[in-house]
Amino acid sequence: MDARVSSIAAVSAIVIFGTLYSVAYDTYMDTSNPFISHLPHHLASTTYFASKSNWLNVYFIKYSWGWTTAAFFLLWSTSPPSARTTSRLAKWAVETAIWVAFTSWFFGPALVERFVVASGADCYLNLPSGELLTVPHEFCFNKAAIRPAEHPELFEAASLTTSFPDMWRARPRFRKGHDISGHIFLLTMSTLFLVDQLRATLNRRGGTVSARHTYAIWANVGLVLLWMFAICTTSLYFHTAFEKFSGLLVGLAAFGVSQIPSLLSTPTPTR
Repeated sequence: MDARVSSIAAVSAIVIFGTLYSVAYDTYMDTSNPFISHLPHHLASTTYFASKSNWLNVYFIKYSWGWTTAAFFLLWSTSPPSARTTSRLAKWAVETAIWVAFTSWFFGPALVERFVVASGADCYLNLPSGELLTVPHEFCFNKAAIRPAEHPELFEAASLTTSFPDMWRARPRFRKGHDISGHIFLLTMSTLFLVDQLRATLNRRGGTVSARHTYAIWANVGLVLLWMFAICTTSLYFHTAFEKFSGLLVGLAAFGVSQIPSLLSTPTPTR
């Protein structure tokens, strides 16, 4: 069976099982709920990976495309010349463009931000009193912390019931709406991309494999397994069921788009 099909089945099974488990045993946190999203996960004190400060999230998931890119170029650069094709680079470029468009910038706000606003999200600021302050969407798009001294018009009503420390500032965030799981999306895309790249190098017949390339292969295999584990923890502890399923679908779609370069061109080795 094609390794790509197997990996799609594996990732989908992990998300489906993890999501069903999270609903059945109430292990997930609704990260779109403005009243609880800023609080620790209700299982954080007993389950390590339910805490956002776990090592997997802090050092790997938050930088998953960076790790994926590093692993890919390690694999590609140590491959035999016949396997260092431009189509493999094109796939990476396509998925990088998708990553940027979805998470960072798409002729303005990122696609995920546009979607969450279109689905009914508002921009909220958690005040020291625990109250919520709704502010214009532009403050969430800017991703910058704000404070009363800089925008007194926003805090005029809140100042009647809330006392603000002199240097207090906070960053508003979009809540409510449909928050597509960015982690599921990116980890799905990263996993399938690396499996596809491993397939390209392992399916090559004949010739010898250098020690450096062998190390690169194992590094990529290890990262694929780590991403699958991260998909599992995200499915178990974060986002609603529909947000995880939509993240999976977007990740699968992104991987599908990345296959277009290989369908349109004949692989050409680089020199």
